[in-house]
Formats: sequence, structure tokens, C-alpha cells
Amino acid sequence: MNDAPYPVIRLRPKAESRALRHGFPWVYSDELVTDRRTRALAPGTLARLEDAERRVLGLVALNPASRIIARMLDRDPDAVIDAAWFAARLERAQALRTRLYDTPFYRLVHAEADGLPGVVIDRFGDAVVIQPNAAWAEAHVEALAEAVVAVTGAEVLVKNGTGRARGLEGLAEETVLLQGVLDRPVPVSMNGATYMADLLGGQKTGLFYDQRPNHAFAARLAKGARVLDVFSHVGGFALAALAGGAEYALSVDGSAPALALAQGGAQAMGMSDRFATRQGDAFDVMAALADEGASFDLVVCDPPAFAPNRAALEAGLRAYERVARLAAGLVAPGGYLGLCSCSHAADLSRFRAASARGIGKAGRRGQILYTGFAGPDHPVLPQLAESGYLKALFFRLAP
Repeated sequence: MNDAPYPVIRLRPKAESRALRHGFPWVYSDELVTDRRTRALAPGTLARLEDAERRVLGLVALNPASRIIARMLDRDPDAVIDAAWFAARLERAQALRTRLYDTPFYRLVHAEADGLPGVVIDRFGDAVVIQPNAAWAEAHVEALAEAVVAVTGAEVLVKNGTGRARGLEGLAEETVLLQGVLDRPVPVSMNGATYMADLLGGQKTGLFYDQRPNHAFAARLAKGARVLDVFSHVGGFALAALAGGAEYALSVDGSAPALALAQGGAQAMGMSDRFATRQGDAFDVMAALADEGASFDLVVCDPPAFAPNRAALEAGLRAYERVARLAAGLVAPGGYLGLCSCSHAADLSRFRAASARGIGKAGRRGQILYTGFAGPDHPVLPQLAESGYLKALFFRLAP
């Protein structure tokens, strides 16, 4: 039992508790009784959640400042959230990843799907990056860090406190080296390619592991091909294509530091002579390449989330359509086009329709060869659609 009983919070009479009982992990602000006492609780406070009939549902983390006002942590309302509690969840998560991968490069914790709401942890060998994107995780980051080191044996530990999710939780942005020394990018081997991950200054945790299976499929199309990788970041699809035997690959991104890391990856692979970069706005660069008469056997576009929420959905779908139209015009006759979306608000059906419209507006026709998602180190919680966000479509375009 917990020595200091947790405060009790309660669902409104009309709030539906069935979803919570069946595994849905969130309570929205309009579902909870928010009296003066509840509003006074600090973000990250742990509390016992009851339904309107005072039946206990479990232990939750409360944030009165967030639309997601409570996140389910444990069905045991008296659970103690300490290093041992974190270690038990981390051990279960790591057991899955070590079964899936032969190398220690993977997403170790995928938030709610791994029982740690709002927490993302990526492993880079002996270095680990923690993203505490919810107020409760920020409040318990020391215990979380202790457990990460105990379970993984990490020598380097980084807290990456950046991103939109933290802003929604009322958390400040900061990146902190919690343990060890890190003075250079970390080389990551994946699908035969080498990626250089900047764990302190890079985007998100430094590398996107979610695209691993889609990189592998693209590499199968790349042998002997001229490849264009748009929104390339650190060379995701381009370097995988080179590892798959591409004749040449061009990475396009708006970030000069990201492209420098991509160049470093190509150099580490001994393939600098077949690799080039072009910095600039992706839409502008694709239009310029078209004006130059450029043509590629494989074009892949992996843009940021154009539709991060429902309010942005229509504008986001128009952006995905525009990407497809510009990219399709750069594909050689009989070549291949890969289009990706990491917007959970744009489901597969809508993303596929937007992509098809763009290809059609470019005067091209295509057949879908492959539909991909995030790798299995990004498991999906069936009750939470947001945990399955990534879609990848590969088309073969008609001559």
C-alpha cells in the first residue's frame, strides 16, 4: 500500500468509463469533475481515478492544464511509481526489442503502447535518449533515468525535452546530457546503411527508427537506380538506397546540419562519390529539378506531419497532394514513387486518396506495390489510434 494516499479524482456522471476499463489510456478535460481542489493539483500529480459511481478505475497522472487531463498509469490504484516500477516496464519493452533486433539500435519505449504514457525512449547502443513528453514523466524523470541505466546499462543518457507535445503539457523545452560524455554523432547501422545521429542537437531523438522496414523496401527497388530522397533528414531513404545498390542518390532537406550528417553517413559507407545533397525548401527544390529536366528512377518523399491534428487535416491533405504531384513529375517512365505521412489525423484511406489525386494531377498513373507502417519497435495500442501514425505508399508509375 502507498503510505501517502493519492488524491481522488472522479469522472463526470455522463462520462463513459467503458473505454477506460477496456484499455483506452486517456481522460479528456470535459470528462472529469474539475472542481477547485482538482484544478489546484500540480501538473504531473498522481491520483486515483473513480467513475461517477465511485468505482476505482486505477492510478492516473493528472495535468489540469492539458486537454488530456489524465493518463492511465496502472490499474492498481495504490501502485508506487518509482525506479522499480519503471524498471519492470522497461524490462518488458526491452525483451521485445532484443527479440526483434540483433543490434542495440531501436525505439525502446513507444509511449502508451509500452505502458509509459507520453514517454519516448530511443536506444543508440550505449547511449539512450529519453523524451518525457508528459508532465508526470517530467516530474519522475530521475527515477525513469535510474531505471533506464539499470535495465540497458547505458553509459550516455540524454533528456530531449523538445517538441510540440511538451508545449501542450505546459513544459519548457530543454535538452540535457544527464550522464556520460557525448562529443560527436553516434553511428547507427540499419539495413546495411550507416546513419549519423546527433543526439544532442538533432531533430527529435536524432534518428527516425520508425521507417526501418520502409527503408528496406525502398532499397529493394534501388539497385542500379538514380534516387531522389526529399525531406531526407539525415539521409534516411537515400543511404538505404545506396546500401541496396543505387547508382546515385540525392538528398533534399531544409536543414544544413541534417544534410551534413547525411554526408557523413555516406562517407562512413564509402559511398560519397555516389551521393549528393541539396539544401532548400522541398517544394521549391522539386519545382527547380523539374525545370532542370531532372528525372529519377525512384523518388521518395517523407515530409513532416502536415496534419498533426484534426483542425489541420484538410490543409494537410492538400499539402500531401501537392507533394505527390511535384514528386510524380520527377519519376522516370516506369519508375517508382514512395510517399509517406506521419500525421495520425490523416488516416491511410485519406492519405492514399490525396496521393492518388496528386499523381493524377501530374498526368501520371500508378499501381500501389507496397503499403508500409512503422516497425515493430513502434507497437500500436489497439485502443489508441494515435499510436499508429506512420503510413508509406510505394507506387510504380506507368511509362
